[in-house]
Amino acid sequence: MRRPTMLLAVLCAAASITAMPAQAAAPPPDPVPDDQPLPGYTIGNPPLAPVPVDGRPSRVLQGVKGHAAFNIEVPPNWNGQLVMWAHGYRGTTRVLSAETPSYGLRQKLLDQGYAWAASSYYANDYDVRAGVLSTRQLARHFARTIGKPRKTFIAGVSMGGHVTARSIEEFPGFYDGALPMCGVLGDHELFDFFLDYQVVAQDLADLPAYPTPPDYVTSIVPRIQQGLGLTGLTPGGPDTTNDLGKQFRAIAVNRSGGARPGDAAAFAYWQNYLFSLGAPPSGDSLAQQPRRIATNLRTRYAPSTPVNVNRTVQRVRPVEPGSRYTDRLTQVPSVSGRLDVPMVSLHNLGDMFVPFSMEQRYRADVARNGRSGLLVQRAIRSVGHCEFSPAEAGKAWDDLIRWERGGPRPQGDDVSRPGKPDYGCRFTDPAVHGTGTRPLYPACP
Repeated sequence: MRRPTMLLAVLCAAASITAMPAQAAAPPPDPVPDDQPLPGYTIGNPPLAPVPVDGRPSRVLQGVKGHAAFNIEVPPNWNGQLVMWAHGYRGTTRVLSAETPSYGLRQKLLDQGYAWAASSYYANDYDVRAGVLSTRQLARHFARTIGKPRKTFIAGVSMGGHVTARSIEEFPGFYDGALPMCGVLGDHELFDFFLDYQVVAQDLADLPAYPTPPDYVTSIVPRIQQGLGLTGLTPGGPDTTNDLGKQFRAIAVNRSGGARPGDAAAFAYWQNYLFSLGAPPSGDSLAQQPRRIATNLRTRYAPSTPVNVNRTVQRVRPVEPGSRYTDRLTQVPSVSGRLDVPMVSLHNLGDMFVPFSMEQRYRADVARNGRSGLLVQRAIRSVGHCEFSPAEAGKAWDDLIRWERGGPRPQGDDVSRPGKPDYGCRFTDPAVHGTGTRPLYPACP
């Protein structure tokens, strides 16, 4: 009989609280001025040069508002509409910096007459709350300093997609359309997937984690990879996995979106990186330990042979159920799918960092709320995270705007059925097939 595996302390240890002796209350600190970062942060937002629009320069404004750096750019022929850009995860850096819209969208928006604005957020780490609030505050600052927009759209990448989806729900009626790309639209289930990856691998390799979490990546992971035949596995290379490794890959593929074109190459591409996510956390906040909300109590893993992992895998409760099961705007908030504006979403088919299953989860949430008519989703045949061409992002934007103006609902992909060999070809840019990870897929007809 196989022994149940032990989960990493970083994933399952309960947080301890040490009682401290009572002390006299200290006077409250002086409030930090609105145009300065919060304690511990600095601003690193280099000057942004204007770009020509119809032969005339754009107008660029930069500064600090709400303790966050910002960039604003307005074309000379502003059409009275605004696009808010939500950036992705910045890690634990203590430098706040704004950015410009990616994938050629900066120039495209300006050429079409749209102004855009981007906040650094008042904090880094995985902090969606900071993104939602800072983006909204910057939009209101734009209205006071430039002029109130007739319409406001929001677009974002990766964690910025999480910001985008939650912003619509947090401030209904404020935004007029949304364009998340490679977004964490499945909210907490992203961290469930990271949890699944570690505990299933440990279970199949019959290797418990050492009691000291720092040893996991350096000692346990190599033994797991050797036991499952994952050592030396490369995208497009020979399949070195043994029967247990094949089961692990199948479970990881199913949990990340199901059998789909390129899934074996995607697993080989991401497997080392996903193991690295089991490293011990570097801080105590929920933003630095999002695994504290992860659980697999109700997860059923498939396939269940040759090992019935549903019987032997470690079952984990969230360390902070109050943070998991709440509708409040937290650092890692839920997304309910209460969509009230048109949304076009792009996702890389082979992405296993923010896996394709995020789109499937969001589709189900939106359908549960009876809002499916407002959601269009598109799969892009690449394995990287946020790997889009200007043509793919630009078409999604153009289709969203045409739709919001009263045009027909754009076409999309059925993300619940990604199994056909040509799935994802419909909206994948053939002109860039030879770039990045795209050659891991056969060229589309």
